[in-house]
Formats: sequence, structure tokens, C-alpha cells
Amino acid sequence: MSAVSSLSSIPLMGGLDDSPRGRVLRAAAHLFRTQGYERTTVRDLAKVVGIQSGSLFHHFKTKEDILCAVMEEGIRFNHDRMKEAVETGTGPRQQLRNLIRAELESILGETGDAMTVLVYEWNAVSPDKQRELLAMREDYEAFWLQVLADARAQGLLRHDPFITRRLLAGAIGWTRNWYKRNGPVTLEQLTDLVLEMALGPQ
Repeated sequence: MSAVSSLSSIPLMGGLDDSPRGRVLRAAAHLFRTQGYERTTVRDLAKVVGIQSGSLFHHFKTKEDILCAVMEEGIRFNHDRMKEAVETGTGPRQQLRNLIRAELESILGETGDAMTVLVYEWNAVSPDKQRELLAMREDYEAFWLQVLADARAQGLLRHDPFITRRLLAGAIGWTRNWYKRNGPVTLEQLTDLVLEMALGPQ
């Protein structure tokens, strides 16, 4: 049984409105992250949203469809966030800093539940759905790989862009497990630390 009793205790998720569908996905993202996809029942979801269990299926055919929708919304919202990060940066170093800052916010902020679910519940998604999500994810990753390739072309990055991206993704994703916003390191300072890890001091 879920420890969360109502939707009001769950922060709003970026990219979602307060429609019935949005409320279901907001609750699902939180429950799938905190207690796992397999352990979360349709009854759990309905209780948190405040509806009857059968009402969930007015919006989604299956529980897996809910999981996939959570992942899709997280990718779409952060795709737009990454695009803006690149467009507002002047040169590869500033663009990379913007991407790092944006991804830290996606992991630690309003889409943190969805992005964590995307990583840890991947195997719960059918192969066909995985292919669809991977195609969306590739567009998201393209921003990173292009900026890292530009940084390497300018002599700012010594290592392979793909490997660098994988290392950065792991480091940024893991912050969910230890970073505290009220701790000794601000998000801006953390961003600069990750940037220095990737490119070295300026």
C-alpha cells in the first residue's frame, strides 16, 4: 500500500497540467519511483488521485501505458529544456554548462520522479515501447553529443563525446541519491563542478 495518501503531497510535474490525465501521471511518476512499478497497484494510483480504480482506464488502456506515458512526458519536457539550453549558450563551454544545469534541474526538480522511473523501470516496458522511447531519447541525447563534439573540435574536450556523455549522465543521475538543495553546495556550484569534470578548469 502506498505511503502517499493524497495528490496534494506530490509536487507538480513539469510538462503536465492539472487535467485528470495529468493528475494520474503525476501520481504514477511518484509512486513508481518511491515504491516501484511492480509494487504499485491500480488501486494505489486511484486512491492517491482520488478516483475509482476503473476510472484510470478512461485515460489509459493498461498500467504499462501509464508507465510509458510518464516516461514520454519526462523526455518531451526535458527535450525542450535541453533545446533552450543549447540555443541560449554562446559557444560549446557555455552550452555544455547550460545542458548540465538543465539536466540537474530535471533530475532534482519537477521531473525528477519521471526521469528516475525512466532509468530504473526500463525493463518493465515492452520491446516495442522501448523502441519508441529510444527514438525520443535519441533526439534528447543529440543535443549533448553535438555540443560535446563541438567542444572537442575546439580543443576543449580531450575524450570521446559519447563516452563523456555516458559518464556525465551517470554522475548527474546519481545526484538524486545524495544531493540536498539546502546543503553546503548550491545547484550553480554543482553545475560548475560537473563542467570542470568534463572540460577541466577554464
